[in-house]
Amino acid sequence: MTDDDAVLPNLEELLSTARVVALPLVTRFRGLDAREALLLEGPQGWTEFSPFAEYDDHEASAWLAAAIDYGWNAPPPALRDRIPVNATVPAVDPDSVRAVLARFPGCRTAKVKVAGGDETLAQEIARVRAVREALGPEGRVRIDANGDWNVDEAEHAIHALAPFDLEYVEQPCPTVEELAEIRRRTKYMGIPIAADESVRRADDPLAVAEAGAADILVIKAQPLGGIRRALDIVARAGLPVVVSSALDTSVGLAMGAQLAASVPDLAYDCGLGTAALLAADVTRDPLVPEGGSIAVRRVDPDPELLDRYAAGAERTEWWIERLGRAYAVLDAAPRTGLDAAPSGPTD
Repeated sequence: MTDDDAVLPNLEELLSTARVVALPLVTRFRGLDAREALLLEGPQGWTEFSPFAEYDDHEASAWLAAAIDYGWNAPPPALRDRIPVNATVPAVDPDSVRAVLARFPGCRTAKVKVAGGDETLAQEIARVRAVREALGPEGRVRIDANGDWNVDEAEHAIHALAPFDLEYVEQPCPTVEELAEIRRRTKYMGIPIAADESVRRADDPLAVAEAGAADILVIKAQPLGGIRRALDIVARAGLPVVVSSALDTSVGLAMGAQLAASVPDLAYDCGLGTAALLAADVTRDPLVPEGGSIAVRRVDPDPELLDRYAAGAERTEWWIERLGRAYAVLDAAPRTGLDAAPSGPTD
């Protein structure tokens, strides 16, 4: 996107098509029972603005920049038309693992949520064991701690989970410094460290790569300010990447799929199969995994489903006001184009 292309549409244009939805989840995820999102229709098609509720207006502005980029600008060329995806296993008991995996047909990689909440390490080991048994020896198992361990806890947990042949450990600790330390401590085990929050919620998303704190970057289109900004980070970081989602609707997942389609080297299955975690979606043709992958395509929401799952008046007003505040941050930012949209502060 050139500077001339990166025109910020006016707020009234954005609000004219804004629809807020609340989609129920199959299983509680990130403490949520429903996923709220604000959808917009631009000249290129429908797009999504759905920063999590705890994110401040500065962080949310990057998500809005991404929504505008995808809805108002033609995407970069696609290098592939389908994206291999992983299954995502929330904090469920081991007996529920196979039912979760069944929602991701054909997926041979599973990301298992660990850490956080009131679970013990023994419970997390049991869940990872159940995933490994369900996938068999040829399946790939990765774990995601969302930065909820300190370095000592992470080292202990990685040792305990290593027998399950981990593909990588995602965001075991919250800070770049801690990631560098846990990577140093566990390097002899040959289990790569991936960074997620240290990329998408950082003032400098390249700091983790520059510090040698990760082997893999997890990138997400919305938090990073859009497809082009994410591709620029990939090019400058020089590390392999996994393109993932933020529990988006299928409209947001389509943005993530377009990003994954444009990444030059895509060595890992992507975390873009999360529509399977939604009990409802905004389209009758959702981007759920088929044969272990999802298609690269635009998604148009169904008007009847937008009405059925419309958020209540209070939540709709909250999202509309939030969009306005995020827009004000974008409008005031010293930039020549949306590619320079601000990212959020470090956790």
